[in-house]
Amino acid sequence: MPPRLRSALSAVLIALACLLAPCGTLAAWAAYGLADTGRYVSAMAPLAADPDVRDAVADRVGDGVMAEMDAGATDGTLRVFVQDATRSFTRTEAFRAGWDAANRTVHDAVLRALRDERADGGAVTVDLAPVTARVKDQLARDHVPFAHRIPVRHTAVTVLPAQEVDRLRKGYDVLAVAAFWLPLTAVVFAVAGIAVAACRRRAVTATGIGTAVGGALLAVAVMVGRRLTLAELPGTVHGPAAGAVYDALTATLRAASWLLVALGLTVALASWLTGRYGHALRRRRVPAQPADPTAPRPTRARL
Repeated sequence: MPPRLRSALSAVLIALACLLAPCGTLAAWAAYGLADTGRYVSAMAPLAADPDVRDAVADRVGDGVMAEMDAGATDGTLRVFVQDATRSFTRTEAFRAGWDAANRTVHDAVLRALRDERADGGAVTVDLAPVTARVKDQLARDHVPFAHRIPVRHTAVTVLPAQEVDRLRKGYDVLAVAAFWLPLTAVVFAVAGIAVAACRRRAVTATGIGTAVGGALLAVAVMVGRRLTLAELPGTVHGPAAGAVYDALTATLRAASWLLVALGLTVALASWLTGRYGHALRRRRVPAQPADPTAPRPTRARL
């Protein structure tokens, strides 16, 4: 194969590999990070101590409590008391236990709906009564006043509308396949592009630089996605709390993107240094050619 054709084919393969690398990283993060209940709960657990999340939960719980009271009893003094009580509750161990249990319950319900193809396609609902009962028991053990009066109602809470279930189920199936094949294809294309290159050292350098650029673009996409996600939230959603949730869920993806940048730059720098110093070392090892005694000596021109 002519060197020019080999270089062109190598450039195409390396470009495809560098394009698939961030896409494969994104798919793997979604399939093996978000779709794993244990990892999801572990990522969400620190948010129980986040001030914005605690304030959002306290406001929502307080509004629910006030809505269940008689209209005549909802004066300003009682509202302040309820708000103070709910904010104090969000700083307890019972709240952290309930937070983890609620996240695990919701995540399990969504995963069952996405993975079960025999489901009827209805809305995904969860019953948070077991979570409420667990929180109630914890408060009773802590001797919180009136904890035994907390009602434990079996109410179906919708976490995924019916019209979204089928669409997300198809996307989940595609994601599961892409999470395996995209990274593997990226590695195969990179190896093939380096193998067919006329200058393999330059091909390795180009692969490293392309991988670093792909990782940087992925990091930028995560930041842009955060801004777009928060901008499209309805007015009833607490913006700072939603931002904290987004940051917690994408922490692994951000780390993976910067890992791609570091790996790509390391490979490119190592390849460039190896070629530079290797060439200089080869030049030093070449012995000087002795002068030919039979060759005519240069004469100086006489003025």
